[in-house]
Amino acid sequence: MMQKILLISFLLFVPFLSYGQTTVTLEEAIQLALENNYQLKQSLNNLDLAEYQTQSAKADFLPSLSANFNGARGVGRQFIEEELAFEDRTTYRLNGGLNASIDIFSGFRNIANLRATEANELSQEEFYQRLRETITFDTASRYLNVMVNQELLRIAESNLEASSSQLEQIEAQVEVGSRPTVDLYNQEAIVANDELAVIQQQNALSVSKAQLIRIMQEETIEDVEVSMEEVDEANLFPSEYSLNEMLEVALQNRSDIRAQEYEIEVNRQDIRIARANSLPSLSASAGISSAYFRDASSLNVPFSDQFFDQRISRSFGINLSIPIFNNLNNRTNLQSSQIQLRNSQLELQNIRFQVSEEVRQAYNDYQSLVQELESTEKALIAAERAFETEQQRYEVGSTTLIELNQANANFVSAQSERVQTIYNFIFQEKLLDYFIGQLDESIQLN
Repeated sequence: MMQKILLISFLLFVPFLSYGQTTVTLEEAIQLALENNYQLKQSLNNLDLAEYQTQSAKADFLPSLSANFNGARGVGRQFIEEELAFEDRTTYRLNGGLNASIDIFSGFRNIANLRATEANELSQEEFYQRLRETITFDTASRYLNVMVNQELLRIAESNLEASSSQLEQIEAQVEVGSRPTVDLYNQEAIVANDELAVIQQQNALSVSKAQLIRIMQEETIEDVEVSMEEVDEANLFPSEYSLNEMLEVALQNRSDIRAQEYEIEVNRQDIRIARANSLPSLSASAGISSAYFRDASSLNVPFSDQFFDQRISRSFGINLSIPIFNNLNNRTNLQSSQIQLRNSQLELQNIRFQVSEEVRQAYNDYQSLVQELESTEKALIAAERAFETEQQRYEVGSTTLIELNQANANFVSAQSERVQTIYNFIFQEKLLDYFIGQLDESIQLN
């Protein structure tokens, strides 16, 4: 008996033995997840890249300018025109210039490229926003699991404490002969089962905490405690929702839908770019260059006179390019772009169907939970009354221990179902906001 009491005391005391625990609120957990999530960081990098690509596309409308300089030193036999003979000489050469060019017409390729990069940037913004909503939702979901498991653990520990107290009473009654020995054996089995339930619930709580720590990705947190907020059941009023209105809002607000719509625009502009490659292009260029030459064995004109005066040359030109045949590459690129457009349009249809399915499922789950709120409340009241009645009857010897334990098991089950239904109901309203694209990062679960 002493060993059982020590084991029970240990099980009840285990939750308080963890060290290094960090208590976090839901808002803090969401903030940590948004700050540390690697996918969100990658998405932000992709968004930065899209912005740079847009800037580059705008710069394509500007002229390009380049400078070039080269120098050389020659040693050896060289042909001297003035003397019509070969001589050993050392020469020095320096050339330099500036060149500028600008596209006059390129089949509107630059315009299409700019619109494509702008659409891609908007698509990345929408994808980033949806990812933030998903991380917020997942963090809140894992936070809720910890809250529920903590409450279920409290119920299991309370039940273990009650069954252990009942065991002590039965032991005393068996010793004086007022209860049969079989009741003692049955109650010991019940206590053992309750101990197992506590251990299992502790494990479930540990797993849910590990999942919460994982999504927060904070290395300094080894164990976590959630901030349990009291839920006033009197304020659990179901809201009236219209499925058609929710579907309409979701199709307008969901960031993943808008991201795919922008992706379709990118594919449309890619088709324009592919077509532009089959059109003539016209460009203009201008340049200025100069050179310097010195022969070490003869009299030479000074550098400044050569490079800045005598050997300056200027050029201006217009280039017209007409594609005639390039091994069907332009045609293949155009067909590839058209196929990409059709695939992106099909993907948009699939996303819209998926959004509609998610909203309908969330709506139906919410309606089911509204009914479960009422039924679990009634079940809990009935189970509590049945347990109290059986307990009174057992005390006066008008019922068996088996019936009392069955009533207690029903009461514990009703408590657990009620707790889970309450928290799931609260969270389901946030779930509706997530699926229609209106989830706020300041989400609350009370």
